[in-house]
Amino acid sequence: MTEQEEFADALLDQISVETNEEHDIATLSSRIREDPDFKVRFDSPKQISDQIAPGLKQKVAEFTGIGVSPDVTIEFPGLDELKEIKGKKVFATPDAREFVDRLFLAVAKQNRQGIADLVKQDTAKFLAYSTYAKSYISKISTTYGDYLDSKIYINNFVLSSYPQIVLHKQGPPYESRYEMIKSGYVGALKMTILEELVHSIQNNLYEENKKAVIEVNRINEDLAKIILALDDTTVTRLSDYLQLPAVPDEFPIAKRANLFFMLNPDNFIVNVLGPDVMTFTKVEIDPTIQQMVPQILEIYQRWLLPIQRHHAAFSTMEGMAEFSVQNILKDDEDFHQYLMTFMGTDISSYQVRKNMGKDFTEAVFAKHGKETFQILIRNPPTTRELKDPQLYLKRAP
Repeated sequence: MTEQEEFADALLDQISVETNEEHDIATLSSRIREDPDFKVRFDSPKQISDQIAPGLKQKVAEFTGIGVSPDVTIEFPGLDELKEIKGKKVFATPDAREFVDRLFLAVAKQNRQGIADLVKQDTAKFLAYSTYAKSYISKISTTYGDYLDSKIYINNFVLSSYPQIVLHKQGPPYESRYEMIKSGYVGALKMTILEELVHSIQNNLYEENKKAVIEVNRINEDLAKIILALDDTTVTRLSDYLQLPAVPDEFPIAKRANLFFMLNPDNFIVNVLGPDVMTFTKVEIDPTIQQMVPQILEIYQRWLLPIQRHHAAFSTMEGMAEFSVQNILKDDEDFHQYLMTFMGTDISSYQVRKNMGKDFTEAVFAKHGKETFQILIRNPPTTRELKDPQLYLKRAP
């Protein structure tokens, strides 16, 4: 087995929990369809979405003061297609765009050789982007929707399966609980579509986030190239200094990959300096590490501004969506049923969950009302303002 094939196996193993769950969902759904006692049927996500989307668009416009573009459509991709769409949501550098698309396609198809070929083709890009493939695809079964380029994508695989599974697990008589589960299912779709409709109006925030993430990924690619170019002696010394697990000499790429994942600023700086790094203006680095990798301080310093811009924009985008859902659906019976039957919670517990972006949006909304959304989209906060909304309120109009 080649070292590239080892990387492919490792990546597929990291998402095996998700792929096993997908298999379990598909198997259970098939079994339920064949159960002669399970005669109830649910409308498809598309059928329900067609009914509820117009009203939700109107509610978004009323609550935020911003109309949803008529160009926004709702689509229902299959599981493999949804995984490819996840790849499109990775804001790669222009040179890496095709590589990332091919990587997500290979992972979606569980194409071991295809992944290995990509490792061989460009190891630096694989190191920089394989973590996206792992984190995005390993959350497919808990992701109900996505938004990208004027399209809302509904996770048809999960949402068309869960109502039957939830009802079937409760046992017969199924008809007695059908309406309750159906209501929760509709509530899940209301929440999902509403979140993505709010994302569809966040144009400037979206672009700010995209530019910042592209720059972060460019820096990660540069760091990967630097680590891969280190000589064997430095790799061994640095690995020992960082107390990384020993890797046999016949796996030179794996040795460097371990260093990259340890020294990647998303891991190393945040874990060493803590979450307050999001308000730092300067990074200091262990002199021993800098001596062995002289370029690393410049890499880390370059990383600070775009990661902070990404953190602020993304947190605001998510916070706006969650704040909108909580307020628009607070009295919606279907949403209440979703929380109870699918999430095992209630509206009170849901509303008190702490979320920096939501809490920030709420603070601005208390002063500006529905104008909040125009203000936040036009004038994103800094990370410091995100933590202290009063700073933002003093600056923003």
